[in-house]
Amino acid sequence: MVYISSWQEYQEAAEALYAKSPNTTRYVVKWRALEGKLVLKITDNVTCLKFKTYSSIFLNRFEALNLSLMQKMQNRRPAPAGTPMQIDTTEPARGGTPVAGASAPGTPAGGGVKKKKPKKKK
Repeated sequence: MVYISSWQEYQEAAEALYAKSPNTTRYVVKWRALEGKLVLKITDNVTCLKFKTYSSIFLNRFEALNLSLMQKMQNRRPAPAGTPMQIDTTEPARGGTPVAGASAPGTPAGGGVKKKKPKKKK
C-alpha cells in the first residue's frame, strides 16, 4: 500500500477503481484530530489506493471527491447547479399530510418530549 502524493492522480484513480468494480470497492476515511491528519483509502481487494495529508487545503477537494463517490454509489446524477435539493416531507398516499418526524420549516428537529422534574418531598 503506497500513498499517492498527487491529489489529481488519486482522485482519478479512485473514481476509475470504483467504476471498474463497484460491488467490491470499499472507501475508508480516517481523521486523526490530534495529528491533524486525513487518510483516504479505497480498495477492491486487489488494488489499494491511499492518500495522506496534513493540510486543510485538501478538505474542499476531499468533500468534492466524497460527494462524487457517494453519488456514484447511490446511482444518482448530480443536481443542477444553482438549485438546492428539496426534500418532500409529505406522503402522497395520505393526501399530503406531513410525515411523522418531519418538522415545519424554521422549527428545530429535536422531536423529543421533555422529561418532568420529580416532585420534591416535604
